[in-house]
Amino acid sequence: MAEPIRVVVTGAAGQIAYSLLYMIARGEVFGKDQPLILHLLDIPPMVDVLEGVIMELTDCALPLLRKVVPTTDPAVAFKDVAAAFLVGAMPRREGMERKDLLSANVKIFKIQGQALDKYANKDVKVLVVGNPANTNAAVCAYYAPTIPRENFTAMTRLDQNRAQAQIASKVGVPVADVKNVIIWGNHSSTQFPDANHAVVMIGNTEKSAAETIGDAEYLKTSFIDVVQKRGATVIAARKMSSAMSAAKAACDHMHDWWFGTPAGKFVSMGVMSDGSYDTPKDVVYSFPVEIKNKQWKIVQGLPINDFAKSKMALTSKELLEEKNEAMAVCSTD
Repeated sequence: MAEPIRVVVTGAAGQIAYSLLYMIARGEVFGKDQPLILHLLDIPPMVDVLEGVIMELTDCALPLLRKVVPTTDPAVAFKDVAAAFLVGAMPRREGMERKDLLSANVKIFKIQGQALDKYANKDVKVLVVGNPANTNAAVCAYYAPTIPRENFTAMTRLDQNRAQAQIASKVGVPVADVKNVIIWGNHSSTQFPDANHAVVMIGNTEKSAAETIGDAEYLKTSFIDVVQKRGATVIAARKMSSAMSAAKAACDHMHDWWFGTPAGKFVSMGVMSDGSYDTPKDVVYSFPVEIKNKQWKIVQGLPINDFAKSKMALTSKELLEEKNEAMAVCSTD
């Protein structure tokens, strides 16, 4: 069996991590023959809760889990890690503006970027889940200059999974028979869920999702609206956030980054923009990507209609504003 790899999860006493840690330790992300040492980072007030999480991991008797390192110290948390799930972030509270949330959280990700730069493996794969995820990832990358920028990503896989599930339900096929739905832009209400390039397997034949659905107005309105607002809808029903599906999406994102995507299939990831599709450079923007040998590559040459361009421009504008605001906050520290 392989040597253990070290994996850090921040916000490890929180709701998303509660589902995520079990999936990772069970081998669903890095493979069933890859032993793991889990580093669990959280803030001092959560230490007692973290202890309970560790008891549960112990009691699961997971063969791949060799050791658990709980800590409140980023220097310990990020030491020699090969992969990082940055889940911990201040949640949005009632009466809090998005600007307030951004201001509080970018400072956290500045510190974590500096710690990754100093202590983590230089080929560490970093997935930012904590919101605002795209901008947090950009801040983290900026403060970790010795780690390649392409190693910092933000999670839009939950949005992709939601969009894929909506199409599968509409068409009446298993969700596995839908692929290549795209999430463009920010993990926020400005994201653009795009079904124009999605494919559905009907019998043994691949067909365009748009053709199969046969309702262009639905794909421009209700479909986008449902995906954009799904998180809020879950909170309204459950009185808690969509922690289980977020954990599953984080696993999907990192698994595909680790093992690659099959030929003809692409997935959505928030990655550092190179200006593809007329997007602003140097923001973390969600694109369709293909992955090989742990390296993602933006899918090029997809036709983009005027409606899609307008939606992509809207989310681009928000990301630029967020990034400028975040860097201003960080520079005043």
